[in-house]
Amino acid sequence: MSTPPTPPNKLARPVVPILPFLELDPPTATRIGDLPDASAGLEWLLAADRTPDALRLIAHALPKREAVWWACMCARAVPALEPSPVDAEALVAAELWVRRPDEASRRATMEIAQKGGFRSAESWAAVGAFWSGGSMSPEGQPEVLPAEHLTGVAVVGAIMMAAMRHKPERAPLRFTRFLASARDIAAGGAGRIPPEEG
Repeated sequence: MSTPPTPPNKLARPVVPILPFLELDPPTATRIGDLPDASAGLEWLLAADRTPDALRLIAHALPKREAVWWACMCARAVPALEPSPVDAEALVAAELWVRRPDEASRRATMEIAQKGGFRSAESWAAVGAFWSGGSMSPEGQPEVLPAEHLTGVAVVGAIMMAAMRHKPERAPLRFTRFLASARDIAAGGAGRIPPEEG
């Protein structure tokens, strides 16, 4: 019996197109741009102890559905001390869009994020789904498409808000857990992270 082929790494994509969105200093951007793909860029940044930059690269390099799912997993990994029903709704809406990325579920994510005032990791995960494609204008209005990098921007916001939530001193440990999740998602897994306790 033959072994099934290994699925391709979803970070194995060209890094040059996303460099403008990574906010790297020019020497680092040049070094990363010389690497074969975003996966190699991730490893270089981690070896240089530049974890926040590595997380930003992941947010922009993963396909949009996977990036939004990652934001959702990170938000779930660091539960709010006083959970908000609107944030819970935003998270469910973002996850629903990942599972069924149609126009109705995409538009619903922004409606819910607006209700929460864009103040949480959950709401920014939902915004990432909304900015994934399709028009940003109200229905029936002239089409205004989101810039290609906006989902990555929203996902970075979600990841950083989750990492700094209520116990920011835990951010380095959370970053490690988030990176493990991203690697799993890039390899075709679900990237689930057990919720933090205490």
